[in-house]
Amino acid sequence: MPSPVPDSDPFRVTIALPDLDRTLRLAARLAPLGRAGDCVALWGDLGAGKTEFARGWLRAAGVTEEVPSPTFALVQPYETALGPISHFDLYRLEGPGDVDEVGFEAALDEGLVLVEWPDRLGHRLPAERLDIELTLDPAGGRQAVLTGHGGWAARLATVAP
Repeated sequence: MPSPVPDSDPFRVTIALPDLDRTLRLAARLAPLGRAGDCVALWGDLGAGKTEFARGWLRAAGVTEEVPSPTFALVQPYETALGPISHFDLYRLEGPGDVDEVGFEAALDEGLVLVEWPDRLGHRLPAERLDIELTLDPAGGRQAVLTGHGGWAARLATVAP
């Protein structure tokens, strides 16, 4: 569950994702809104679609090579048409102190970061960010709750259904 942040007016929208194609289309709609210094926090249980969402975002940014899950590498950096994007999977980290070893702050300074298991960042999770919480529904599809904090609130409002 996303950690509380000190902004007063986050923008929140819930979107049904009945299939993978809808998930990838949502990622493609959001990707052009990202900017250097942005954190996109992907929340959800195992199998909720975090990596697939990240792949959709990267494809929309022009990545044509294979997009592996960064579970074992912890981070996969990409040079994209939209600028540098680093895809982090922090599942194996013990806590916020371990994030220094994977270059999170440098990646955030240089470009956009997509972060699976952002809870591992603890207090280091940027307050200004886009939270995407993916959950499975009983019918086999997914649901995404998007919450824009800080500057993301206005950007997210432009793509809300």
